[in-house]
Amino acid sequence: MSDNATPLHLGQTSSLPASPEEAVLDYVPNPRPQALYMVRFAAPEFTSLCPVTGQPDFAHLVIDYAPGETIVESKSLKLFLGSFRNHCGFHEDVTVGIGERLFNEMAPKWLRIGGYWYPRGGIPIDVFWQSGTPPEGLFLPDQGVAPYRGRG
Repeated sequence: MSDNATPLHLGQTSSLPASPEEAVLDYVPNPRPQALYMVRFAAPEFTSLCPVTGQPDFAHLVIDYAPGETIVESKSLKLFLGSFRNHCGFHEDVTVGIGERLFNEMAPKWLRIGGYWYPRGGIPIDVFWQSGTPPEGLFLPDQGVAPYRGRG
């Protein structure tokens, strides 16, 4: 997370980080910290690398969170997710790692991530993680990603 009071990426020219570890996520004050609401980010063209073959893996990520005192700045999130293009990791590790990093740094009231990975070896893998029980009264729409069916 950026230690600066001013986000590093907002309104600035930024390069794609070389790795997720080097990526800096910026957070800005939540304009409505007392309100219970949900924010959704969808990354339908997420890419990382298979740690066994080095070949690209593709996923549709859906990140839902109920903000606390801060919200994640979307440009920094885009750069963070893009930094996985040259990162080797199993689907489970990548999906859960993204969710945990966002939750630990941003400290939202609640967060969930769905990683809908396209088939590898003929088997699609869907990975889900959430920070705990959603707050009572939080509107939780379905993530809207249909199970992979191929030609079925």
